[in-house]
Amino acid sequence: MKTEKIERKPTILKVAQDLFSKFGLEKTTMDEIAKMARMGKASIYYYFKSKESIYKEVIQKEGKILQEKIRIAINKENTPQNKLSVYFITRILSVKELVNYYSALRDNYLEHYSFIEKERAAHDVFEKTIVSNILQDGVEQGIFDIEDTHLVSEIIVVALKGLELSWTIEKSESEIRNDINMLLHVLFRGIETRK
Repeated sequence: MKTEKIERKPTILKVAQDLFSKFGLEKTTMDEIAKMARMGKASIYYYFKSKESIYKEVIQKEGKILQEKIRIAINKENTPQNKLSVYFITRILSVKELVNYYSALRDNYLEHYSFIEKERAAHDVFEKTIVSNILQDGVEQGIFDIEDTHLVSEIIVVALKGLELSWTIEKSESEIRNDINMLLHVLFRGIETRK
């Protein structure tokens, strides 16, 4: 019985992930999840105690995917500038794909779920740590001149969050890449003219 439970759980999660991304947590029902998974509703409850528990696992799954994509992209690069660039691009394009995770990070109506707050806090720590490490590496190599890498990493993460909504909804991938390159140019070079 345990083997069957393990084998059917990914199917339920995948179906729920698709439904949540189309309709959101509030509008998705256990009946719909059961129907799309081709299982009885009682069987779904055998694997998960509630719709929220399914959503929690979907969010955790997408969060791990996002973090892994960012780590892989960064580890392929050699310079702090390239690492920061792929962090921006990978994060924005992945968030565009991982609709449920993005929703969990942004939507206010989800705040009353304690696991969402924990996920948001953990994600913030992850992002600030990644950016801070890249900046610190750049400082140690003499590439960046930054007094407080933790503060600058926080500014970068908050600024990126502010831009992500318009970028993910209104822009194509090529436009996003172009905007990120322009933003990084300003970040690396500043806005003052040099003599």
